[in-house]
Amino acid sequence: MSKTSIPNAPLPFDELAEAIKGRRSVYGLISGLRLDRAAPGEAWSSLPYRPVFVGDTETGVLHGGVVTAMLDESCGMAVQLALDGTRAIATLDLRIDYQKPATPGLDIKAHSVCYRVTRSIAFVRSTAYQESEDDPVATATACFMVGANRTNMLTDRPMDFRASPTLEAPEDPASPFAKSPFARCLGIRVGDDGALVMPFSPKIIGNPILPAIHGGMTGAFLRNDGDCECDARARRLGAAQADRPDDQLPALGPRAGQLCQGVDRQAGPARRRFRGTSLAGRSVQADRLGLRSFHAKAHA
Repeated sequence: MSKTSIPNAPLPFDELAEAIKGRRSVYGLISGLRLDRAAPGEAWSSLPYRPVFVGDTETGVLHGGVVTAMLDESCGMAVQLALDGTRAIATLDLRIDYQKPATPGLDIKAHSVCYRVTRSIAFVRSTAYQESEDDPVATATACFMVGANRTNMLTDRPMDFRASPTLEAPEDPASPFAKSPFARCLGIRVGDDGALVMPFSPKIIGNPILPAIHGGMTGAFLRNDGDCECDARARRLGAAQADRPDDQLPALGPRAGQLCQGVDRQAGPARRRFRGTSLAGRSVQADRLGLRSFHAKAHA
């Protein structure tokens, strides 16, 4: 791995946009997310529909974590397009309002706008949609730390993982995620103590220079963690799928860990809110330990 550095000269906008297209997070690249159009502080992106992104094979609907990761990545691109290519960024806060399930088989698009940048914080809003931006799948607001570390994903040589990771979902009929290809793709499993575990793998990396786990992957993990808590609560209540109409809408429990700040149960199934932070802005280091849920054992 190369030494981290900050380039001396800002990048002209056209060079900045081209660098962002080719030098992004590991997950962003292997997911197929494309930067289709760029303007200062503004990004239009698209993600092709893939079977591995499905959250429920019975419906074909995209996993909510796919939308979370896409919006996180797209917001990051808008922030980079508002800067000059000399400073590292990191997700500080991300809130997503899911509006409706994504239609199976259709690509998903995002339009992200970085509307304010201070000395250390950038503010972004984004819309994920399929056919029309006026008919969103989800909307997001986010804050990014500017100058988060001394790396530069646009110029530094990334860590060598020997082989490019791929997104695959091995079949596992005995898994609690047997019907969720994306959860299996991330390797999410139930640990011996009942807590959910997402093991480290190159595919979940965001910043490949540090390396650090992608903020959107943290959100995807919490999405599954919250679903498990909701399903466990449903079993205790004797209901099949309490307050969870489909896989697109998050059902994060009130004690889904430090990274999850809660869910508005009064908002109704179409307006539930997910808000996560990256532990006071610190990157989750990809130290090959992966992530664990904080509450699953107590609620098993």
